[in-house]
Amino acid sequence: MTAFNVVRFRIKPGKDEAFLAAHAEGRANWLGLRKGMMIKTGERTYCLIAEWSDTDAIAHARPGMIATLDTFRPLLEDLGAGLGVTDAVSGPVVLNIK
Repeated sequence: MTAFNVVRFRIKPGKDEAFLAAHAEGRANWLGLRKGMMIKTGERTYCLIAEWSDTDAIAHARPGMIATLDTFRPLLEDLGAGLGVTDAVSGPVVLNIK
């Protein structure tokens, strides 16, 4: 069953281009990843939205995703409220709207 993950980021001032470049270099080559998109949600804030074959694929890719995060972690601001530098959620599709 198709699954998605969403990760929210806040970038340090002046680091937007470096942050986007870190994602555009093709590092996200994980088995089961169908498509990923980065959206700008505000001033220095972004969300990564990725479509996966299933939740198992997300779980298996998690170490690689964390390793990739570690390469650009210095560009990120802490989100507060105990979240750290990312706010990540994932799960299976339960309803197709369109």
